[in-house]
Amino acid sequence: MNELWRHIADIDWVRWGGPATSALRIVLIIVLAWIFDGVLQRLVRSVRVHVVARMGDNEGARRAETLGRVVRYLVALVVGAVAVMLVLSEVGLSLAPVLGAAGVVGLAVGFGAQSLVKDYCNGFFILFEDQIRTGDVVNVAGHGGLVEDITLRHVRLRDYDGVVHFVPNGLITTVSNLGRSFAFAVVDVGVAYREDCDEVMAVMRTVAAELRADEALAPKILEDLEMAGVDRWDPSAVIVRARFKVLPLAQWTVRREYLRRLKMAFDARGIEIPFPHLTVYAGVDKSGGAPALPLRTAEPAADAPVPPARVGLR
Repeated sequence: MNELWRHIADIDWVRWGGPATSALRIVLIIVLAWIFDGVLQRLVRSVRVHVVARMGDNEGARRAETLGRVVRYLVALVVGAVAVMLVLSEVGLSLAPVLGAAGVVGLAVGFGAQSLVKDYCNGFFILFEDQIRTGDVVNVAGHGGLVEDITLRHVRLRDYDGVVHFVPNGLITTVSNLGRSFAFAVVDVGVAYREDCDEVMAVMRTVAAELRADEALAPKILEDLEMAGVDRWDPSAVIVRARFKVLPLAQWTVRREYLRRLKMAFDARGIEIPFPHLTVYAGVDKSGGAPALPLRTAEPAADAPVPPARVGLR
């Protein structure tokens, strides 16, 4: 025992004190970084659970989970980077060359993957601002369809023909969401100029009331028909506009059924739904009389082959 104490007393503690202290500091930095990262990860997880509980739907939970995963990754990255720099400082390695090299590498990567970085940044804000959800019908970057999936990298759409479009988030500058909160089923009805517009609008209201009384469609219609009235005069028809306030994504179902019933109602009452046509007007003289419209059969030349008979205007 005395021999052991003699060896301990002979150790040059001043010489070994510096490295031992640095080693203890490095261990302390690693332990504190691990604890700090765990506390922040737990805090982010608690916030996500609280947000999901307030949203109360699966899509909100999925969006919160995606954002929480991104925040946790960023927290781990920042804490790890700070810990590494402190450890390098303790071992006596200068951080200036390391930071300079990291800056050059980061610049090169930034130039090479700037579109990828843009995709992730745009995707983060699209999710954070709740612009798009799975199940919405949207128009983005010139493509429209049902949103099947949304990530930080892209939005996956399926259009009416079944074609799947992968739209990078970096290309999305404007989002037109057709399925948020409620929608309007807008109906433009064309009738002949000879029809009474008041009668046409009365028939439209009657059919709309019958539609709201339908057990299958009544839950999808939120309000009675809103009649805008005569919207414009087209070359062959007078356009009457109206709309229903409906549940999200129910506008197409309600509009199709309303037009089907309106067609039968117009046929039953003799209201003309015109097709594009041209009216030939011969004009009138000063007394109000219309001159005759001369017609003749075109005669072929004597030496020409006989074509089919035709009627021409002169």
